[in-house]
Amino acid sequence: MLNVPTQSFPAPSSQQRVSPSGQSGRNKVALKPGHSLMDWIRFAKSGKDLTGLRGRLIEVTEEELQKHNRREDCWTCIRGMVYNVSAYMDYHPGGEEELMKAAGVDGTELFDQVHRWVNYESMLKECLVGRMSTKAGTAVRAILPPPPVTGLASPTSVAPLPDKDSRPRYDWFQTDGTVHLVVYTRRKIPSSGCTTVDLKAGVLRLEVLLGKMSYMIHLRLSDEVEENVAVHTAFSVGKIQVSIRKGAHGKWASLGQPLESHNTFVRQKDRALFYRDCVLVSKTEVNHNTYLFRLQLPAGTVMHVPVGKHVCLKALVQDVEVVRPYTPVEHIFPAASKNGSQESDLYLMIKVYPGGAFTPHLSSLSVGDRVAVSGPEGTFSLRPLRDVTNLYLIAAGTGFTPMARLIRAALEDIETIGNTKLLFFNRREEDILWRFELDELAANNGRFQVEHVLSEPSERWTGRKGPVNEPILTELLSRPDGSKCYVCVCGPAAFTELTLGLLKHQGFSEQELHAFQG
Repeated sequence: MLNVPTQSFPAPSSQQRVSPSGQSGRNKVALKPGHSLMDWIRFAKSGKDLTGLRGRLIEVTEEELQKHNRREDCWTCIRGMVYNVSAYMDYHPGGEEELMKAAGVDGTELFDQVHRWVNYESMLKECLVGRMSTKAGTAVRAILPPPPVTGLASPTSVAPLPDKDSRPRYDWFQTDGTVHLVVYTRRKIPSSGCTTVDLKAGVLRLEVLLGKMSYMIHLRLSDEVEENVAVHTAFSVGKIQVSIRKGAHGKWASLGQPLESHNTFVRQKDRALFYRDCVLVSKTEVNHNTYLFRLQLPAGTVMHVPVGKHVCLKALVQDVEVVRPYTPVEHIFPAASKNGSQESDLYLMIKVYPGGAFTPHLSSLSVGDRVAVSGPEGTFSLRPLRDVTNLYLIAAGTGFTPMARLIRAALEDIETIGNTKLLFFNRREEDILWRFELDELAANNGRFQVEHVLSEPSERWTGRKGPVNEPILTELLSRPDGSKCYVCVCGPAAFTELTLGLLKHQGFSEQELHAFQG
């Protein structure tokens, strides 16, 4: 009997939802009717033998794996486990061509490029053939595709490992009734914050996101404490102080016992996601199919989500673990700068798709129900905006969500940006999210403009019409002499791909583009 591991997912060495420098990350294809994720879940649970082994698990050699490299007989290896994905071919959102790149080889690196939030272990459990008999990393690997013709930076590019002098460090001090942990990051911290703290059953887990890097403190505290924390950040000097009340007065001999990954500083993409259960507090209608979900974090959790980052939500849907990424927004728009203040709730603006795999489940939750939420994810950074004078945000539908907090940051925190313009593409007038708030902000703030563009307008619509195209972008995205421009794009995959191509054709370089992907 094979000992099949139950490792946490997403696993280390995986890729982010947000692709740097406008790189799209993946291409979706139009699936045949009856081939959605929910259709796959039903098919996988139908009792059919999807491995061809009648329920047996085997050890697979490298030579055996290489034999199964055809469309009708396709095996691949992900993190040491081999799956027969032949039956999944027509259900794969990236299409047959993408899946065949991993046929008969180790597809781990290719998978990690674009599927950070996909729970393959749950989705493909009925396709499990067995374990690779070779050591991890010795199997033939999938050949990664060359850089895209757009010339945009590869999403696999990584930050150089920091030298010791740039590594964060921590210290602690105490009083009779409190204990204080201090992290010195040795760099400035964005006003939206970068710290996530989880305190539960005497275990403290603190993660600080610093660019592409993640610094972690993980300790079992020396004695009992109250399960609530206070986080104070000195943004300009990069100092973070976490304060905790002791369960009983007295002096501690030490802060606690180090646990896994304690005092480590690694690339964030190499850090497995960590989930905590949050409570649904409310669900407020934004428009006819989009809602603002308010999730309350546990008493021992403080989460500062940096601008442009997202979180992942995880739930069991028909006994299959489904994970989806969503970008938090403020509960009102535009929100005043909080300077990293402690917000106990997360607000997620989510469109509910009646035939979707995840959103119907989320919409069915009642107030008081729980949902698992990860810490912040993504590669977006405000750093490229430091010298920008003209910021252009191009969004379609709920692709507006990462733009909401970015607008606030541009107007309040980045003085060099003299003009922020949102190009908001929707199908119909009733689809426009926070329209009144956006129009009011544009009317009251000379540094912000919004252009609404509808692809299926009513007869009474007097605004701009049509899908995203070159004439619209040429007209609305100007490049004044002496200006420095930056463009962010977010929307469905096809919209993002088309928009990036048009922007490149218009003369925007890879350093001037960023695409949020989901």
